[in-house]
Amino acid sequence: MTAINTTTLQPAALGHLPELGANAPTDSSFKDMLVKSIHDVNQMQLDADRAVEAMSVGEDVNPAQVLTAVQKADLAFRMMMQVRNKMVEAFAEIKDLRI
Repeated sequence: MTAINTTTLQPAALGHLPELGANAPTDSSFKDMLVKSIHDVNQMQLDADRAVEAMSVGEDVNPAQVLTAVQKADLAFRMMMQVRNKMVEAFAEIKDLRI
């Protein structure tokens, strides 16, 4: 059995996120990272919409690329929603703490 290389298991939507560790940039905030991620997901959805529209009006587009763009946008959106859900859960847990 071979070892799994964890660096190849990153979803495409997270490919733009900064790496954590000693080489992590210090000028980037968590808010900036979230805003950039939301912008990237929105851009993926707009690209997928344009590809579907181009295919529906009869332009010369590869259907496999259109399907890939739609699936990539869907996966990125679902991941973003899971991050949001976890953040809402964490906020609710912190809000319920008694001091």
